[in-house]
Amino acid sequence: MAKAALTFVCQSCGTGFSKWAGRCENCGEWNTIVEEKPLSEGPSKKGLGAQRGQKVKLTDLATTEAAPARAVSGMAELDRVLGGGLVQGSALLVGGDPGIGKSTLLLQAAAAFARGGLKAVYISGEEATAQVRMRAHRLGLAEAPVKLGAETNLRDILTTLEAEKPDLVIIDSIQTMWLDSVDSAPGSVGQVRAAAHELVTFAKRRGIAVILVGHVTKEGQIAGPRVVEHMVDTVLYFEGERGHQFRILRAVKNRFGPAAEIGVFEMTGDGLAEVANPSALFLSDRDKPAPGAVVFAGIEGTRPVLVEFQALVAPTPHANPRRTVVGWDGGRLAMILAVLEARCGIPFAGLDVYLNVAGGMRVAEPAADLAVAAALLSAREDTPLPSETVVFGELSLSGSLRPVAQTENRLKEAQKLGFTTAMVAARSKTGSETGMVVTALDDLAALVGDVFGAG
Repeated sequence: MAKAALTFVCQSCGTGFSKWAGRCENCGEWNTIVEEKPLSEGPSKKGLGAQRGQKVKLTDLATTEAAPARAVSGMAELDRVLGGGLVQGSALLVGGDPGIGKSTLLLQAAAAFARGGLKAVYISGEEATAQVRMRAHRLGLAEAPVKLGAETNLRDILTTLEAEKPDLVIIDSIQTMWLDSVDSAPGSVGQVRAAAHELVTFAKRRGIAVILVGHVTKEGQIAGPRVVEHMVDTVLYFEGERGHQFRILRAVKNRFGPAAEIGVFEMTGDGLAEVANPSALFLSDRDKPAPGAVVFAGIEGTRPVLVEFQALVAPTPHANPRRTVVGWDGGRLAMILAVLEARCGIPFAGLDVYLNVAGGMRVAEPAADLAVAAALLSAREDTPLPSETVVFGELSLSGSLRPVAQTENRLKEAQKLGFTTAMVAARSKTGSETGMVVTALDDLAALVGDVFGAG
């Protein structure tokens, strides 16, 4: 019988090695590589019948089952991101930058679910209960029927939950939990993986919803092994810029609802307030037309959202011009600059280019290509677009424009906010009931010539 291979895993980044080393080649940390037991080989052929497991019940695709029960918090933005409410027996992972407001959001959510009839338990591994109470008083939640606990020993936490039998458990945070059966420090890959597995298994077995808070790395990813994101049912990211009061809760994975859905909140002195109309909030500072400012009609999950792209193009004395982007993909900006130069003859050499999405919003849609190109041209030619115009469309490397999905929903949202004209790609399904004046553009040259007269 072949000898089982030894496995050594870095407890900082999760990289596997075939032998022990003092320093991890991937993350550069010292003394973080430890041996982990290999998986079981399963039952041997000798005595297979004695070790045989139970038969799994199989069903066909036509089998109908009742939809999972959901609990509504009353926080419309949170319920939207969750897909209509919190599913009983689900496991959620919430990540975000330090100080962005994760604990505030989840304390408000726990109070909302508790007032709605759920038995909620909030376990903090980073703060004492007195600190959590201070936050609750500041948020006006002192009377909410939420049970508090401060503990990091997962064995004690699970024993307590077995006795309390709550409907909702919030663990803040998963990186502070530790199991005495795992020989590594809290926050290590082994501890995070084992603790998450125990909590997810407990949630499924007992039908309890569990929300785990996760720290993020400097790259913006949830710290620890990626297998934790595969274990849970829903992964949420709480985003926002420290200089802005807006906070965005984004679903990047949801087994019980649409992914990429967002909920928008505003940070106030009394906690997080819901924003029912994000488009109006992101465009609230628009006074008059300005060069480089273009409104983009985007789709986040199932919701149309209007945001403003702001561009600035200025001469530079340096040999290498700057390309600075906030809220969008820098690689896609480089592509659009190359298309403008190669297909339209508009160079940006010797010019610094700055691009910003107003309000701290992050946009990942290719549909923003046309809006970015219009903002760059507007800034370069010092020619503002009409303030009542929205722009969207995907740009190809040939310079042609492609239609994007949900054009009618984008136009309806724009019309609701007072916009009267739109520039879109040709062949877009605009519909006739929007009542807006739509300019269909075949390629980027049409935008340059018809709108700006540049070239």
